[in-house]
Amino acid sequence: PRSTLFPYTTLFRSLTTKINVTFPESIQTVGQAVRYLLIRSGYRLAGSDVIESDTKAMFALPLPAVHQTLGPMGLRAALETLAGKAFVLIQDPVHRLVSFERCVAGWEDAQETAQETAENTDREVVQDGE
Repeated sequence: PRSTLFPYTTLFRSLTTKINVTFPESIQTVGQAVRYLLIRSGYRLAGSDVIESDTKAMFALPLPAVHQTLGPMGLRAALETLAGKAFVLIQDPVHRLVSFERCVAGWEDAQETAQETAENTDREVVQDGE
């Protein structure tokens, strides 16, 4: 009985598995990086027929240089890092699929934070110049 539970337990925990990865130069887009991370995880990316257009657009973005090396961190955290705060990771453990959905609230929060940071930086520059 214990051995029959092991594969499911391993799969369930696979998104929390610690990774440390440097992507090969052939990995040029966020989508390629996501697929690369999933290769040995037991999961695969959901089919393109169910992936939303916002997610497809995110996958087509160039892989940022800062994300060329990730870790050590959990696989879930690495996937979320690649997608950014505007997207939430969707996991289907029954079919062993993952995808992302745009998180409008998260996107707005990220935009507000970026705007506040820019405004605060502008204020500091003006104050320093006085």
